[in-house]
Amino acid sequence: MAVREPSFTIGIEEEYLLVDRTTRDLVHEPPTALMREFETQLKGRFSREQLRPQVEVGTSVCTSTSEARAELAFLRRSVSQMATEHGLALIAASTHPFGSWKDQRRTDKPRYELLQKNLQLVAQRLLTCGMHVHVGIEDPSLRIDTMNQVSYFLPHLLALSTSSPFWEGIETGLRSYRLCVFDELPRTGLPERFESFGEYERAVDLLASAGLIDDASMLWWDVRPSAHFPTLEMRITDVCTMLDDAICCAAFYRCVCRMLYRLRRDNQRWRVYATMLVSENRWRAQRYGMDSGMVDFGRGETVDYPDLMEELSEILRPDAEHFGCVEEIEHFRTILSRGTSAHLQTSKYHSALEGGATHEEAMRDVVDALIEATIADT
Repeated sequence: MAVREPSFTIGIEEEYLLVDRTTRDLVHEPPTALMREFETQLKGRFSREQLRPQVEVGTSVCTSTSEARAELAFLRRSVSQMATEHGLALIAASTHPFGSWKDQRRTDKPRYELLQKNLQLVAQRLLTCGMHVHVGIEDPSLRIDTMNQVSYFLPHLLALSTSSPFWEGIETGLRSYRLCVFDELPRTGLPERFESFGEYERAVDLLASAGLIDDASMLWWDVRPSAHFPTLEMRITDVCTMLDDAICCAAFYRCVCRMLYRLRRDNQRWRVYATMLVSENRWRAQRYGMDSGMVDFGRGETVDYPDLMEELSEILRPDAEHFGCVEEIEHFRTILSRGTSAHLQTSKYHSALEGGATHEEAMRDVVDALIEATIADT
């Protein structure tokens, strides 16, 4: 049955960490006055997260990538300026280079209190930040069908976004350690596959009626139908330190969603591969980011990541032209040449050590680099 083309609107949510400009450590108790300023001046586009040093911003519903970029730049700039007035700074990174979860307190909200009660230590360790991208797909059945197919591309997006190579002062050897922490939660990872929206609803209702979840917002998959909006929400990516990297990832995801719609419109579809296979690429993205190949399951072989992204960008060219975001998509080549935030952080760390800095001094240098890069080009 023909389905009307979705609006493919776009909205971006980003989570940040607040740090002390003097110590570069996480701010354990952000000033109440600062929180009030965020809430007042950002008018519903700001919220507090699970742990007190974490904050989240979200754009409005945008019809173009350029509109989303302008709004996200405004939000980063505004949060940073308000934080500066209180002696604090903002970093867009999925983990703090040396901050410890053991030192953090939970934000006082009933939802977070319930999570703490149910998840215990798992919730206490959740000192991670991510980026979520909502794409408007109004038809529920198409939303589920797109989710079933889009999982294939999620590792590619994760590799493009990595910003969590450190955990509690340790270089983990992974480009995205965030997912190692986040995957301790239940109902995470690649999503289940459903034959219909009705099947999805029945599964959610069963969990809710059994008292296991309040609603679908407690499904923390890498991509999910939003519980509150007619969107398909991508959640796998680290939060990008550089603004244009974030927009590139968001544009790729939006274009992939439209490409899958185009296939369906033309009585085709992307092949759905076993979750265990896609999970291998997911792990490779966590471990290596862009630095090693991913498996092309159609070919049955590992292909260099830059080659995969060149192929994908060519496939998405009609969609990028449709949305007017060719430049944003092609920014992936800049990321490939200079690296993601994870590369920036590890390079800064080792450069400082080679220059004679102590481990602690090198860690502070990494935070300084993150502060600067977070608000660059805003």
